[in-house]
Amino acid sequence: MQQRYVGNSGLRVSTLTLGTMSWAEETDEQDARELVRDFLAAGGTTIDTAASYAGGRAEALLGSMVGDIVARSEVVISTKAGVSTSDGRRSVDASRGAMLSALDASLARLGTDYVDLWFAHAWDGNVPLDETLSALDLALRSGRARYVGISNYNGWQTAKAAASAGFTIVANQSEYSLVNRSAEGELIPAVEDAGLGLMAWGPLGRGVLTGKYRGQIPGESRAAETRLGGYVEKYLDGGSTRIVEAVAMAARGLGRSPSDVSLGWLLSRPGVSTAVVGARTAVQLKELLDAQLTPLPTEIARALEDVSAF
Repeated sequence: MQQRYVGNSGLRVSTLTLGTMSWAEETDEQDARELVRDFLAAGGTTIDTAASYAGGRAEALLGSMVGDIVARSEVVISTKAGVSTSDGRRSVDASRGAMLSALDASLARLGTDYVDLWFAHAWDGNVPLDETLSALDLALRSGRARYVGISNYNGWQTAKAAASAGFTIVANQSEYSLVNRSAEGELIPAVEDAGLGLMAWGPLGRGVLTGKYRGQIPGESRAAETRLGGYVEKYLDGGSTRIVEAVAMAARGLGRSPSDVSLGWLLSRPGVSTAVVGARTAVQLKELLDAQLTPLPTEIARALEDVSAF
């Protein structure tokens, strides 16, 4: 698997990043270990998690593998702080105290004294930006984070954070796919101008770009689950359906899978450093690891951009 630099930094990540949002929920320990083994065997190096995933249990699950099935030096770990979920309700607290307390807890669960990349998980309109940035700065200066980034910040928020920080922010982690190209309006120009790399989450349109929802909702899919049904629902409308059909047609013509076509397009877009894929099973991950991930022919890429124009 190809390795890429994140923005203008010296941090290198694999073109695919293994996401862990489903760990300790839909993905149990046995399946998670199989995912990590397969991912590493294919040359993947980067695993993304967050303090809020399964209330920290996803981090703990990853931590149980570090030093066991993978040496700490052989994996790039990114995690996030500032978001929590209680009783199904999402809350944001990016204050200095909350961020640093979350980082210490993350390190304890991960069983390491540093993370390679630490993100402010979301913009907090109730906390001064300088206060959030001060937490990122201290994490760098104390060695608890080798690099820092921001997540789910829009274009002006990204530009303001990059300009206000007295240190280097290397990445923005935000949603980007053929069914959600809103990042192209302001975010990607801001990311490129500031020298950041984009870690694209939801690169397969939360699963719809795999084609598995064409005319049905499979019983084992996210859309069929109580916890994640709403996560997928927004991309099951007519507009997304047209894009999915265009991707499927391109895949047939190129002899590639719909997932490969979608990722191949995304990974060739300006500013994108890596695609965060949230495969929940080894079967799902194998399809992604078998993908070519190469740029699409120009005429195919343009056709998909026309049908998915936002």
